[in-house]
Amino acid sequence: MIDIARPKVEGSVATGDGRRIGFAEFGTATGRALFWLHGTPGARRQIPTEARTYAAANDLRIVGLDRPGVGSSTPHRYTCVADFAQDLEAVADALGIDQFAVIGLSGGGPYALGVAHAFPDRVVAAGILGGVAPTEGPDAVGGGAMRLGHATAPALRYAGAPIGKVLSSVLSVARPIAEPAISIYGRLSPQGDRELLKRPEFRAMFLDDLLHGGSRRMEAPFADIVVFSHDWGFRVRDVTVPVRWWHGDCDHIIPYAHGEQMVSLLPDAKLFTMHGESHLGALGMSVDIITELMAVWDQPA
Repeated sequence: MIDIARPKVEGSVATGDGRRIGFAEFGTATGRALFWLHGTPGARRQIPTEARTYAAANDLRIVGLDRPGVGSSTPHRYTCVADFAQDLEAVADALGIDQFAVIGLSGGGPYALGVAHAFPDRVVAAGILGGVAPTEGPDAVGGGAMRLGHATAPALRYAGAPIGKVLSSVLSVARPIAEPAISIYGRLSPQGDRELLKRPEFRAMFLDDLLHGGSRRMEAPFADIVVFSHDWGFRVRDVTVPVRWWHGDCDHIIPYAHGEQMVSLLPDAKLFTMHGESHLGALGMSVDIITELMAVWDQPA
């Protein structure tokens, strides 16, 4: 495995209700801040090596967060997606971050939109990378992996934690099997993801993130599926912050049509089509994504 940039700071922040949220910070402590919200599954270090290096060279501050039950974050189940915004606010306040951009990959997408909705005066731009769409309410989109997730959500409400605990126990001895597992996933993926997972720096990132995801890491993805399958607590059309959405037109997990519909609902959004790419394609474009969000930040108010 190749060496990758380690976090400059890593720890956890207390929330108002006695829980803690884990974070990892890359780049420079005084730069413009971007919160990077991991996919489902994932953890605070699921940030491309190119983004880490670019942040350090361009006076940017990237903060990855563990969602509840992952890494250094206390287990917790949100009643709706919108609840996450208060946890991110606690971290931002503790780190002295006033304004920021937010990036959400896949399952991090709904939470990124929820933060943008909650704090339009603090969020300057949101970047969504193959984000999950609602399955309930007036903004609902059908199909994709969440079709199964929505169908199994009632059972996962009760069985998700026990199943996740078993899977987490298996992954607690993951170091010898993690890299072969990444290879197997790559072989079963469409060409775009397969090519990305052949790159040693991305294999290193996923392995690093997997091994630092904590002893309960696989309970959290089931909690994500449950909360995604309910009303999110806000309407997509009420997110007024500028949103830039990247989606592969060969995405086998979250269909490209979901990205099209979400962008059509958002009042200030632009869709970047990644031709021939699948679900992980945007990870290979992290520098372009950050550059675009910084350009939005620079636009006159």
